Amino acid sequence: MTGIWHIAFLCWVAAGCLAALVSLPGTVELALLTLGGVLPRRRPLAGIVEAPWRVAVVVPAHNEEAGIRSCVESLLRCAAPATELHVVVVADNCSDNTAAAASHAGARVLVRNNPVDRGKGYALDYAFQTLLPERFDAFLVVDADSRVAPTFLAETVRLLREGADAVQCRYLVGNPESSIRTRLMSVALRGFNVLRPRGRDRWGLSCHLYGNGFGMRRETLAEVPYSAASVVEDLEYHILLVRAGKRVRFADATVVLGEMPEGGKGVATQRARWEGGRFRMLRENAPALAVEVLKGRLLLLEPFLDLLLFPLAFHVTLLLLAASTPWTPARAAGLAGLTVVVFHLLAAIFATGGRWRDFAALAAAPFYICWKLVLIPKLIKSSLSGTAWVRTERAAEKRP
Repeated sequence: MTGIWHIAFLCWVAAGCLAALVSLPGTVELALLTLGGVLPRRRPLAGIVEAPWRVAVVVPAHNEEAGIRSCVESLLRCAAPATELHVVVVADNCSDNTAAAASHAGARVLVRNNPVDRGKGYALDYAFQTLLPERFDAFLVVDADSRVAPTFLAETVRLLREGADAVQCRYLVGNPESSIRTRLMSVALRGFNVLRPRGRDRWGLSCHLYGNGFGMRRETLAEVPYSAASVVEDLEYHILLVRAGKRVRFADATVVLGEMPEGGKGVATQRARWEGGRFRMLRENAPALAVEVLKGRLLLLEPFLDLLLFPLAFHVTLLLLAASTPWTPARAAGLAGLTVVVFHLLAAIFATGGRWRDFAALAAAPFYICWKLVLIPKLIKSSLSGTAWVRTERAAEKRP
């Protein structure tokens, strides 16, 4: 029995050391971005008003008849100096009346039917290939289940006019009061989609794309075509941009609000797509990025570290394992990493205008982590390169 316990002890120590090692790059990444996110922000440049720009806001939509009207109307309420706005909805493989609803709301509609190449990336590529010959100066992307702030067009176009290759605005939860889950998701996105890109912008790095509320200059899209077709096409395309020497600026003064599933099947589908897709990007891109960093392309170091930072639930699990080990260096690394996570979450709430309910939602975090661990088989399946895109069930579709 003594021998069995000794082997178990050694396995425990080895697992803790491995967890500390694997989580270390993510801890460094999270610490740097959190610090940058709470430092005083740089003053924006003065607005530059040039000749009128033609801007297309592309809205990829698959069976979004119920919500497309509110999305289009929120976009049409936007205005910007010397800007000609065109809202273009891509009705992608729809079996409902999305196209008619979008047209009645005032959008131009592109109908795409391709049962083989399915997914948001294909829909966006189709739209961009259609619209590029029409001499638009910039292209913005907003999800069909979202609504934007009235300043969305003005702020994103301002940064693009000032020379940004691409831009990403705040992307937050539009229904945080719906459930404990959406409230917790709101806290997570305040960290992931506001504090972290603010930190990257503060350090002069590319702030990443988050799939909703982003855009590019015409020249950027022409040089780096939107060939990303995975289930996390935004992350895939951002890697293409940074490898091409492009930088995404953060439009911190405006926001797009997306509806998050309240529970049930939609939650599991969304998390499997987002996080399984990130694991696929880690597997496919981390080795090449590491080689380029070693060759001296240091601006690729942050995107490389970002891939090594696991989703927060898994990162915390690794840190807890490291902190529990009896070997002092591994335990110290785990405790330091957990301290960084706590600071990151508190900063995400304080620095981004969160409310007291956001702090209360953190009490549910342990249960959320356990639920995420149960999802691991689905995440592994979603990380496979041949995984098909699956639309997230909308909360409105579950209501009577």
